[in-house]
Amino acid sequence: MLSIIIPTLNEQRYLPKLLRSIKNQKFHNYEIIVADGGSKDNTRKIAKTFGCKIVRGGTPAAGRNFGAKAARGDILLFLDSDVELPPDFLTKFIRTFKRKKLGIASCNFRFFGEKKIDKVLSEFTNKLFDILQYFQPQAAGWCIMVKSSIHKKIKGFDESLVLSEDLDYCIRASKHGKFGIIKSVSIGISPRRLEKEGRLNYVAKCVYTQGYRVIKRKIRRKIVRYELGNHK
Repeated sequence: MLSIIIPTLNEQRYLPKLLRSIKNQKFHNYEIIVADGGSKDNTRKIAKTFGCKIVRGGTPAAGRNFGAKAARGDILLFLDSDVELPPDFLTKFIRTFKRKKLGIASCNFRFFGEKKIDKVLSEFTNKLFDILQYFQPQAAGWCIMVKSSIHKKIKGFDESLVLSEDLDYCIRASKHGKFGIIKSVSIGISPRRLEKEGRLNYVAKCVYTQGYRVIKRKIRRKIVRYELGNHK
């Protein structure tokens, strides 16, 4: 079984689109776990309507860990709430995951919309992750598939980290199983953070945090402003 784990905080606008895209998949051997961090909107109600299991959440790292503890599947799929899966995504992703005997994996992505700058940013990021997989495996939390045995072995996401807990997770997990970027499938992601923060500001934050990680390795204090939930 596949356990799909989605951390949420006030995601009534985006969660229905993701859950609908999951329900429309040809692959159906899954459970959906929503780890809610105390939403004040209709997020929990929406999750119940779609038959999701709802557990306690918190930060993205804590939510993913709580979700994994409640999971029954031997494979976990962590998704951000503002992504959407194209038709037959799960079938292709899992098939390749198993065929390549991977322990942890991610895939390519694209931002919704027609802006050329967003296409450039997504293509650059996809290429960067593709190159990094061979010497420092990394993937963003919007889509990470991992064997549950590996998640347990590394004791999940490091909840003491303020940022980049997803990148840290992939590096640690890749020491216990083969890592891969599956390029034959891709997901769609909302550009809401780019639009709210400004694209130049967002890129600057990414460059700064990556530089900090190279020097300090782990980000245990707030070095940039990064809001959770309530994105328009």
